Amino acid sequence: MMGIPMPTFLPFGALGDCAECIAKDISACLQSGVEKRGRASLAVSGGRTPEHIFPVLASKPLPWDRVTVTLADERWVDPRHADSNEGLTRRLLLQGRAKKARFVGLKKNFESPYDGHADTEAALASLDWPLDVIFLGMGEDGHIASLFPGAENWVDAPGRAFPVAEMASRQARMSLTPGALLESRQIFLIITGADKRATYEAASIPGPVGELPVRLILHQDRVPVSVYAVD
Repeated sequence: MMGIPMPTFLPFGALGDCAECIAKDISACLQSGVEKRGRASLAVSGGRTPEHIFPVLASKPLPWDRVTVTLADERWVDPRHADSNEGLTRRLLLQGRAKKARFVGLKKNFESPYDGHADTEAALASLDWPLDVIFLGMGEDGHIASLFPGAENWVDAPGRAFPVAEMASRQARMSLTPGALLESRQIFLIITGADKRATYEAASIPGPVGELPVRLILHQDRVPVSVYAVD
């Protein structure tokens, strides 16, 4: 696989232990980026597990003033909205030592992600690519970021930002494209519970990416992937 090993799989019995480990590993990658290039970059996801991981990561003694934080995806809501990943990141990660980090959000002041697409692309262009770290969760349906199964229009999406239409079951969103997710030096994926573990195992078998989007990162030879699994 052109020098890139298969994903590293790290099982944990408790979320707290996993949070400590993944925060340590992310911080090591960011520290390395700063030492090698003078700065480092991190894209994070929302959800429930970051509530445990972000405070631990925020406490790490990094040169946070040289770190830029962005998002893997974002619901198209005001940052003050309870569902906003930016709001979650500001409350739980960009605190204490980490408050010095630069933040680049995906939500712009437009009615829809389609209207704001160009501005989000411009914001992402201000980052140093490839990103040092992308931290992802996975849904029980196998989605990562806001790349959902059955909506294969994202598979060959150009650029780095992909607008996702509102549906009855979910809000409108902006996501990093497949190309942007793979334009990184390290991907960390966390999965929790038996249902997600079963989805991960299904996705470990090669097949259509549009069926289980997490296959995008599991079956590629560009970026090392570490998988943290909590039973």
